[in-house]
Amino acid sequence: MEDDLKRLEQEAGIALQEIADATGLEPFRVKYLGRKGLFSTVMRQLGQVSKVERPRIGQLANHIKKNIEEQFELKKNEFSAVSLISQTVDDLSLPGRRLPFGKLHPVTQVMEEICGIFEGLGFAVAEGPDVELDYYNFEALNIPKHHPARDMHDTFYVTDSILLRTHTSPMQARIMENQEPPLRYIAPGKVYRCDSDITHTPMFHQVEGFLVDRNVSFADLKGVLTNFMQRMFKDDLAIRFRPSFFPFTEPSAEVDIACVICGGAGCRVCKQTGWLEILGAGLIDPEVLKIVGYDPDTYSGFAFGLGVERIAMLKFGIDDIRLFYENDLRFLTQF
Repeated sequence: MEDDLKRLEQEAGIALQEIADATGLEPFRVKYLGRKGLFSTVMRQLGQVSKVERPRIGQLANHIKKNIEEQFELKKNEFSAVSLISQTVDDLSLPGRRLPFGKLHPVTQVMEEICGIFEGLGFAVAEGPDVELDYYNFEALNIPKHHPARDMHDTFYVTDSILLRTHTSPMQARIMENQEPPLRYIAPGKVYRCDSDITHTPMFHQVEGFLVDRNVSFADLKGVLTNFMQRMFKDDLAIRFRPSFFPFTEPSAEVDIACVICGGAGCRVCKQTGWLEILGAGLIDPEVLKIVGYDPDTYSGFAFGLGVERIAMLKFGIDDIRLFYENDLRFLTQF
């Protein structure tokens, strides 16, 4: 995989040099940096790398991607400068006209940052279907028919056995039933629930993560999540783990961080508590391991799920989640 990454970096550098005008920029971006581009294709092989080498390869991949992106931006700026010069009229004293340009949506920016942090920790990225089977969304995660925990999800059903996924956790079951440990994956994507207010929307984004190996403990989970939150926000961020319940983890916890909107004083976003929940986590329930054919006496693991919009709200100081989806350019262009 290391050779593939270096070869991809060299190939991308040559391809950039061969771009003759601005029309070649977008095809390059899609081919090399798009979600289904060559770089993402290579990164899907990360799960096959040994867990000893995975962190080093993850860091190398982040470095190479950043290098390609920087070269791409330089090339784009070069064409922008040439375009402006070519549009100059005879009166060179006229003020320049700044052309508007597109930006990544703030939710996309935060999603990419989250994935980048976990990839640096050796997690591979996996994607799954938005329209999911009831079996993977619930039953394979220890939530059988008529289980009261189903009421927590407010599900959009297509048929009795097909639904819009309520979390990205189905990828946990899909991956484990086809691969043997050790496993270390994150699954980013859209999820759907019948819920709407200033902190909830019917469609939102989530990142599921899980790790399965021998002798995995709650201390490993706390270490990974604390490392993530300190890198995502700041080192002195106040964090707390609260006991909770999820059918597919035992023991379970909800993780809160101090509300950055009010500084912990209490506001409508944190519902006057001074804390804001950003993810749920826990050790994978032995029943889930049995369902996918793992021996719970041999293997253990942890899983977590975090809301991308929640993290974006905290990161950018936004107090209403609905602003992300109103398509107001005055709001979006700030990021």
